Amino acid sequence: MDELAATMTGFARTLRAAGVNADHERTQNLLKALDHLDVSDSGEVYWAGRLTLCATPDDLPRYDRCFAAYFGGQKAGVTRTSTTSVTRHLAERGDGESGDDGTAAAATASRVEVLRHRDVARLSEAERAEVHRMLAMLRSGRARRRSRRFESAHRGGLDQRRTIRDALRKGEVARLRHRRHTTRPRTVVLFVDVSGSMAPYAETLLRFAHALVRSEPRATRVYTVGTRLTPITAELRHRDPGTALNEVSKAIPDWSGGTRLGEELREYLARFSARGAIAVIASDGWERGDPELLGTQMARLARQAHRVIWVNPHKGYDDYQPLTGGMRAALPYLDDLVAGHSLAAYERLSERLAHA
Repeated sequence: MDELAATMTGFARTLRAAGVNADHERTQNLLKALDHLDVSDSGEVYWAGRLTLCATPDDLPRYDRCFAAYFGGQKAGVTRTSTTSVTRHLAERGDGESGDDGTAAAATASRVEVLRHRDVARLSEAERAEVHRMLAMLRSGRARRRSRRFESAHRGGLDQRRTIRDALRKGEVARLRHRRHTTRPRTVVLFVDVSGSMAPYAETLLRFAHALVRSEPRATRVYTVGTRLTPITAELRHRDPGTALNEVSKAIPDWSGGTRLGEELREYLARFSARGAIAVIASDGWERGDPELLGTQMARLARQAHRVIWVNPHKGYDDYQPLTGGMRAALPYLDDLVAGHSLAAYERLSERLAHA
């Protein structure tokens, strides 16, 4: 076992002693996540552990205390390969914060928790960059649906072909063969509004879309909507979020324009299908086109999709009312209207997609 695995396995044992159910499976998931992350970044390691090792809200304060105590006062040398050595001091940060008693790590965790709930439109550039790094670590599960394909099973429906084939080979029916439907991730079709009114949230939404594509590349389709419909799934398949966003920016011809969502949904439904998919529309509902057309297309989309979710950044505020023409036209056809203004809101959306 290399030093990284030994260090994180010891951390998991510490968590179990504190009452967190950081079992073997969760620990293995953490190690798999760290294979794709920069273990020299304390924020990435913190969130990788939090997302994989914690099972309930009660685990979170215990996790923070154990994280600060375990990594706060020591340097853990971890080696991934024979050519790459990373020295890890999780209590130190790039902005110069440090502490020998774990207080810096605890303060970092507390600061990150505050950032999770803040409106991304009101963050500084540095704070927004930190939220984007945390979004890059988000690994969204996906609800599964039954496919048309079958697989062998000990129980289930009778597999007549295999049963007859065995009988012909052996001269008698020695054993009944069974089969069952396989499952596959439910497709998510995400429409991201890149109009002027959504400019403060567009980049963060696109980074969330990148996390979805990275989690389920074959079951995620992403389009931007503004004055035209633009597919960007291929651009978002780049592993590095920065590279992916650069490619996306080159592909989108209508940044910060208006929104004609009704026309774009009509174009999408004429060319593609959302049958059985989870349709997610991220927009504030400021429709410059005909709201009646939007309502008609939303009705068509709702008939095809398994579920229709509208993500509105303003929904995160207690006094929000869906009064814009676009929102009023779409509201009767929505299964969910959710917030989309903060990291915590995107985490909740990710959970919703995992259980839709």
